[in-house]
Amino acid sequence: MPENHATTLRAGATTPARKGSRRGDRHTPRDVSPGPRRRWRDHATGYLFVSPSVVGFLVFVLGPLVAVVYFSFTRYDVITSPQWVGLDNYRRMLHDDRLHTVYGNTLLYVVAAVIFINGFALTLAVLINQGMPRPLQVIFRSVYFFPSLISLVYISLIWQALFQHDTGLANYYLGKAGIDPVNWLSSISGSRWTVVIVDTWRNIGMAMLIYVAALQDVPKELREAAEVDGAGPFAIFRRITLPMISQAVFFNVTITVIGAFQIYESIIVLTSGGPGDSTRSVVMYLAEQAFSNYQIGYASAIAITLFFIILVVTAIQFRIRRKWVVHE
Repeated sequence: MPENHATTLRAGATTPARKGSRRGDRHTPRDVSPGPRRRWRDHATGYLFVSPSVVGFLVFVLGPLVAVVYFSFTRYDVITSPQWVGLDNYRRMLHDDRLHTVYGNTLLYVVAAVIFINGFALTLAVLINQGMPRPLQVIFRSVYFFPSLISLVYISLIWQALFQHDTGLANYYLGKAGIDPVNWLSSISGSRWTVVIVDTWRNIGMAMLIYVAALQDVPKELREAAEVDGAGPFAIFRRITLPMISQAVFFNVTITVIGAFQIYESIIVLTSGGPGDSTRSVVMYLAEQAFSNYQIGYASAIAITLFFIILVVTAIQFRIRRKWVVHE
């Protein structure tokens, strides 16, 4: 009897469970992949969300760019239909003395902006980052960044009032110091540097904030180790700090160059391009050709050349950054 019972248990243990039991069944998952209509609906929703950006790019960026390229090969004065002239507009630029002058002015603005904006911004950032109390850091950041939030037209109007020959505060305090008044807005050299001063003052705040953020990311251990080894402040800045913030320097220099090539508003308000063409920029000159002289074709050719100059200069900057920008 015990032997039969054991045999029965062993047989029962090896008997497979019957199929079709409702309580122990596990149903295989059904295929729930979306059908064609559902997939099309999802894609249509995505396209609907990106359509404003795509339409805006086509209408306000790509479309005008294609139109400018076409008009640069035509003679077009808005009134009559465009007439195809080939490369005549580009040949004209080679013999346009005024265009050569305004390109020289623009190059001066680019060089001055790169040197002064980045030089002063980096100096202020280093001073702010050198153990200054937190409340003072906030105050200085706000004071120098505030001009970046104001329209350049309003800033230029304020500086124009300051630089007036007879009633401006600049010449008033120069007179108090026994210095003769300066023709800030009516002399060739003075008007150029007036534009540089206003452009530097307006853009220094943003560059300073970027440098401050980069300086705060420099590990203190590196500076402390250099000080232990006997390195001075200038050696530490040159060998450690400057390489560590080289990416911020590259970004600020690139943005400054692109912006300086397109300088326009401050010159319009301060000097209107005068005296003569001594302060006129390329953007101001092409705007004059397009909207005052109605030479849309020639202005388009100038715009295309300016676009390619900025593109080439930016490409060169990206090319040579490998030699001095440190990537962590």
